[in-house]
Amino acid sequence: MKNLSMDLLRAFVSVAQLGSFTKAGELLGRSQPAVTLKIKRLEDLVGERLFIRAGKHLDLSESGESLYDYANQILSLNDLAISQLSKSAVAGKIRLGIPSEFATVLLPRIVSRFAKAYPNVTLEVNCELSKHLLTKAGKAKHDLILALGDEIADADSDLVKTDDLVWVANSDRNPLKVEIMPLIVAAEGCIYRQRAIQRLDQSELPWQIVYTNPDLTGIQYAIQEDLGVTVLAKSTVPSNLKVIPDSSRFPDLGRVGINLICDRSKKEDQAINLLIEFLKTSLA
Repeated sequence: MKNLSMDLLRAFVSVAQLGSFTKAGELLGRSQPAVTLKIKRLEDLVGERLFIRAGKHLDLSESGESLYDYANQILSLNDLAISQLSKSAVAGKIRLGIPSEFATVLLPRIVSRFAKAYPNVTLEVNCELSKHLLTKAGKAKHDLILALGDEIADADSDLVKTDDLVWVANSDRNPLKVEIMPLIVAAEGCIYRQRAIQRLDQSELPWQIVYTNPDLTGIQYAIQEDLGVTVLAKSTVPSNLKVIPDSSRFPDLGRVGINLICDRSKKEDQAINLLIEFLKTSLA
């Protein structure tokens, strides 16, 4: 009788959800070759090919789709058993603030995992622009904040990682070749919006905001309709969109810092400490 490894199944589910060995490696804290090797070992174990490449896309095979449902159930039961047996004493309520720019990616991939692993900890999640989260009022109403910034904000901040900012367009067509750059952005105060305008102005390239939406899903739909281009952190680019290489028309955007902000007095709370370490491990 063969036994399925939790480690291999977790790698498999991550690749399936993200559609990329590289992005799965970033989530799991492993290199791309290490994740590829895990998938190869799992394929050898089940005797089936689990993924199929369709151009630049990575899709589940028929066997992969069958295994995916089982893998999710197995991992959920495993995480639930571990949390009930070893972490059941951890309880509390955490007011978590996360940037709107990351909400679409972070909520389903990371926050939901924490909620399942620590069912006695209640998460109250609020999504706003980092600019609003970092105000005095924003800090007062949250126990822990994940925010984007050019650098660490203050002594209570902890830089988790940095990420490249990239230009993004519709993957099915070439970037729009028009005289004035059409920008699809979030509301004023968004660091992606600020960086795009700053670098275009520095390069003396004309631009125009053609669509504003605070939600990444809304921005994604607008790009798919070829209304323009946007800027995202590289690790959050949806698989159906295309990263545009830097050029004279699309200047380098630099990097962005991903910071965790927590008042020192609150770091003594066990539940908050668990969430801090969980977010660090998941994002780093």
